Amino acid sequence: MRVAFRARYPTRMCAALLCLAVAWIHVQDQGGFPGNRTPDYVGIGYYMLEAAAILCAVLLIVGRPDMLLRGGWLLSLGIGIGPVAGYLLSRGPGLPDYTDDRGKWLEPLGVASLAVEGTLITLATIAVLKDRKSRS
Repeated sequence: MRVAFRARYPTRMCAALLCLAVAWIHVQDQGGFPGNRTPDYVGIGYYMLEAAAILCAVLLIVGRPDMLLRGGWLLSLGIGIGPVAGYLLSRGPGLPDYTDDRGKWLEPLGVASLAVEGTLITLATIAVLKDRKSRS
């Protein structure tokens, strides 16, 4: 019988800090909390991302290993992938009623966000793949 992969605490802590960094970057980008992002759906998206990132950080730090792998790591993938998709859409074709960031590909906070999110995606992908491999 194989033992399921269990991410070590430093790996979990690193992912949790990356989640908190994603939340912090988005709070800064919206002008603090509660912030001012229009249209409303963009502001609500920011709030949902920030809340999910904080929840995920807590889950990664204090959660049980099986709950961590199924919930925390998959949620951390979403926390990384969602903002990257938003970045590409908002700076590329634009979003409905939102053109503030269109064409601003090298905005420093946006580039920092991509670096943090890319690192989180990489770390979470490795954890999920190792977990899948250990279960098969």
